[in-house]
Parts: sequence; structure tokens; C-alpha cells
Amino acid sequence: MNNIWLILIATILVNNFVFSYFLGICPFLGVSGKASSAIGMGFAATFVMTMTAFVTWLINRYILIPYNLEFLETVSFILVIASLVQFVEMFLKKVIPSLYKALGIFLPLITTNCIVLGLALLGSMRNYNLLENVVFGFGAGIGFTLALTIMAGIREEIEFADVPEPLKGGGITLIIAGLLALAFMGFSGMLGGG
Repeated sequence: MNNIWLILIATILVNNFVFSYFLGICPFLGVSGKASSAIGMGFAATFVMTMTAFVTWLINRYILIPYNLEFLETVSFILVIASLVQFVEMFLKKVIPSLYKALGIFLPLITTNCIVLGLALLGSMRNYNLLENVVFGFGAGIGFTLALTIMAGIREEIEFADVPEPLKGGGITLIIAGLLALAFMGFSGMLGGG
């Protein structure tokens, strides 16, 4: 049980996918303009990542490895991710249409988002058991949501700041992202390494 907590905390803070692996940068920069859309995208991505960790572990363990089909790992993982994202997209369109419209093109882009595929591939490389892999996926999603939410909060405040003209927009956003990555590096010694 201790190992589960270590995986969770490490994935959220120490090995945050956005700030440590630099995965998911496209939605990180694209959706983090408003806190409401950032949180919505974070929850949608967390659901997809958690379910991806669950389903890809089962496919890998019970189909790909026993039948020596490991070379199909990436293709099968992408099919799982695309199916899950389609489900989330239909759900949001029906239940929360305002969030569906706010996320726009970034919602279907979860399918091609490197953070979800990176999660599936890293989970398979680490030889986690099913529970550990699901916690890994959930922690990665929570870490992604945390990164999006922090960035959205800062960007909302930056709108009222006196930012030099050449840095407005993308320039200041990338500087803030770099500073956040440095701040998250401070967690690297938290669990006895990183």
C-alpha cells in the first residue's frame, strides 16, 4: 500500500508529466487561458488517462505479451485512447455542452496528445501491476490537471499585469511555464530521488 502512495505522489509532483517529461504541452498552453476550461480539460484528461492505464494494462498483459504481439503495442494503445476520447467527447457534448464548446478542438486532440500515449507506454515499461498502473494513470491525470490549473490561474492574473509588449502572449506564457518547471524540480528530492 505504501508503494501505491509513492507512485501517486511521485506522478503528481516529482515526475509531473508536463513539468518533468514535457508531455502534453499543446493543451497545456492552449487550454490554460481560463481556469474553468483548464479544470474541465484536466478532468476529461484524468478520466481518459486513468481508463487508458486500466485498459492498456489488460490488453498488454492478456493479449500482446502472451501472443508475442508486443510490436502492436503502440497501435493498440492509440486505438484504446481514441475510443476513450470519443466516449468523453460524446458525454460532454450531451451533459455539459458549455464545457464541450469551451474545450473546442483541444478535446478531440487528447487522442493524439503525447501525454496519454506516453502514459500508456511508460506504464507498460515499468511493469506495474494493475492497481499500480491505474494509480499511475490517475496520478498523471491529476498532475496534468494541477499543471493546467496553476498555469490558468497565473495567466488570468497576467492579463492585468504590466507585461512588456514583446513578451505579451506566448512569450510570457513560455517564461512562466519554464519557471513552473523549475519550481516543480524542487520536489525531486522529496521521495529520495526522482
